[in-house]
Amino acid sequence: MADTETEKIVYIATHAGEDPDRASLPFVLANAAQVMEVEAVVVLQGTAVYLAKKGYLEHIHAAGLAPLKELVDSFREAGGKLMVCVPCIKERKIEESDLIEGAVPAAGGTLTLEILSANATLVY
Repeated sequence: MADTETEKIVYIATHAGEDPDRASLPFVLANAAQVMEVEAVVVLQGTAVYLAKKGYLEHIHAAGLAPLKELVDSFREAGGKLMVCVPCIKERKIEESDLIEGAVPAAGGTLTLEILSANATLVY
């Protein structure tokens, strides 16, 4: 279970450039969680794995929100954990070397452990 001292939240992102709002919102919330001293984990699944591909973030900006590259950079710089679904990147022919710094490939077991140790999990 989660450490009683630190709360933890997992955001599962399932959208990329096809839906800039839903691609951005997990990172908006994860940054807010970090400011509140809540451990935040963002997991990219499905098409969202493109968000971890080098050069992809520069082209996504949801109206009314900071550019997605800024949101992701802030999240990572504050120590946020960014996990990327291994079967999802394999299906899309994305190599580990294609991933942005700090993006960690993870399979189902690792994700399950993250969810079990979190106080809450949200899917976007």
